[in-house]
Amino acid sequence: MILTERETPKGLLVSVCDRDVLGETFENGEVSITVTEEFYGGEEAGEERVATTLARASVGNLVGERSVSLAIDRGHVEEANVLDIDGVPHAQFLRM
Repeated sequence: MILTERETPKGLLVSVCDRDVLGETFENGEVSITVTEEFYGGEEAGEERVATTLARASVGNLVGERSVSLAIDRGHVEEANVLDIDGVPHAQFLRM
C-alpha cells in the first residue's frame, strides 16, 4: 500500500491506496475518482504501519481493495459506507 501523511491545522490527513490503482481514474455514472500521485503518492507501507497511522488520523481517504479492507478490519470504516467506483472500493472517514 502507498501511504501519505499530512499534518493540517485540523489534524492528521491520511491517504492510502493500493499500488495498482495509483495514477488510475475510475468512474461510475456521475461519480469519478482519480488516484493522483499528488494526493495519494507517498511511500510503500505494510499493514501494521498503515493501521497505526489510520488510528491516529483525523481524516482518511482510501482507495483499493487491500487498503479499504484493512480500514474495515481495523474498525475505521464501516463496510456499508464503502463506495464501489468502477469495481474499485473507495472510503473516507472523518473523526471529530
